[in-house]
Formats: sequence, structure tokens, C-alpha cells
Amino acid sequence: MPKTPSITGKTSLVGLIGWPVAHSLSPSMHNAAFAELGLDWAYVPLPVRPDDVAQALKGLAALSFVGANVTVPHKQAVMRYMDELSDSARITGAVNTIHYQNGKFSGYNTDAIGFLNSLKEANCDPQGMRVAVLGAGGAARAVVFALARAGADSITVLNRTAERGAFLVGDLAAAFPNSSLTFEALTPESLAVLDSTVDLVINSTSVGMYPHVEASPWPADVSMPANIIFCDLVYNPLETVFLARARAAGAKTIDGLGMLVHQGAYAFEKWTGQSPSIDVMRQACLSKLKSGNKQVSD
Repeated sequence: MPKTPSITGKTSLVGLIGWPVAHSLSPSMHNAAFAELGLDWAYVPLPVRPDDVAQALKGLAALSFVGANVTVPHKQAVMRYMDELSDSARITGAVNTIHYQNGKFSGYNTDAIGFLNSLKEANCDPQGMRVAVLGAGGAARAVVFALARAGADSITVLNRTAERGAFLVGDLAAAFPNSSLTFEALTPESLAVLDSTVDLVINSTSVGMYPHVEASPWPADVSMPANIIFCDLVYNPLETVFLARARAAGAKTIDGLGMLVHQGAYAFEKWTGQSPSIDVMRQACLSKLKSGNKQVSD
């Protein structure tokens, strides 16, 4: 892998705003892509406390940063400081990529297109599919947005608190009046009947993420049908208990690393105007995971 060049006064800077950010894969992923293209750019982690978001954005401008990614818990908080918002950011209610140019902040949500591209990379076209999304948080909003825009036949949001699922569906239904968006409580009973009602199940929750690797949003006493495709947005570990059980049942599975890489690639293009190597970014992530960094957050 190409060596990352030294940072100089001419280096273009981008980073990751969040709390915490110390163990993110994004710096390794982006810096590997910059090096592969020979770009004098650098990506740095920027830990920002929840009360310091406004000051942090002023700092980005003052220090001539080209932009930044935004991770939890700041994806909603930064929205009020954007001069422009993309449709995906406005409709999902979250910004995960900022581009600063000509004195203005532009906010984007690259999670949606990153998720969609990860499905397509796995030869899974959601157009016409019946989909169940587990969870109703920020990631779920990006996933539902992407699925609706891609022409999924129906999307059901299942969440332990059904009211939160109702809020998500209500917020996005106006943007997609021709889409079938519904919600249900996430229970063993609601999961048990999915084999006859959906083609694709997506875990958008953090259940099963390191260090709680034995957890799963799908109860052990509920069978996982082989005729459904199972996708998990968690990428540490790459194969969660959720996916391992689905694979053992004979189902096709898709892990969460593709979404991380593809959302990062889209942000990379926004900042640099160039397309990075998806393979270089993926290998950088895999290398970081294998090196023993087991406390990833992004």
C-alpha cells in the first residue's frame, strides 16, 4: 500500500467530527486513497464534545479545512450550521459529510448512496423488493431513504418502540408518496412471519457490534429463512451472529463494510473531485481491523 505523504503547509485537510473518534477506520481508509492517487491531502480525527459543535465548525473554516465527515452524536446537530443541504440530508434529517468552499458549508448524507452502492456491489438490486428494516435510528433513516428512492416495492420498519418507527415512516412518507412505508413493533412474532412477506432484511441497529459480539436483533429461537437476503450494517465483526446464523440457514448475507467504504468514497469525490479506489479503501479497513483495532466507531 502506498505510503501516506507528510503533512505540509500546502496539504489539503479533511477530518472526522464526532465523540469519540479515536478508533474510527475513516482516517486509514481515506489516507490510503489519497496516497494511492498521489494527492497531497490528509484526513485527521477531530474529537468534538457535544457542546462544542458550533466552535468546531468555526475552527474548520478558520483552519481552511476542505470538509469533514460527521459521526455520532453530531449528525443532526451540525445541520443548523449548514448553508446548503442536499436532498438526502434534508429528508433523512442527518448530515454525515460537510464540504466547505467559498465561505459556505454544504451538508450531505452519503450513508444513503453508500448503502445502495453496497447492495449493488453484492448483486442485490432493491428495486421491486419487499424489505424489512430493523431499527429506527439515523442509519435506518438513510437506509429507508435509499430503498424508497431505488424503487423498493414495500418497506416495513420494525423497532422495539413502535412509536419511533412511526415517526420515521411519517417523516419520510411525505418525500415518497408513491412508496409503501409501514411500521411494526420488533417482536419475535413479527420476525417469524417475514419469510412470506419480505425478500430482504436489514439490521440498521448496533446490536451485535464489538464488544457485544454475542448479541443479535434476531432471537435465537426464531428461525432464519433461506429465501431471504440478510444484510447487517455492523462491520466489526465482519460476520455478526445475525449474519452467521443466516448463512448457516442457507441465506445470502451482506456485511456492513461495503456501506462504510462506499459512503466514504462518495465523500471523497465531493471533496477532491476524483474517484478513489474502492479496493484500496476496503483493504485499508480490513488491515486496520486485522491489526487488532477492535473498538471501532464510525
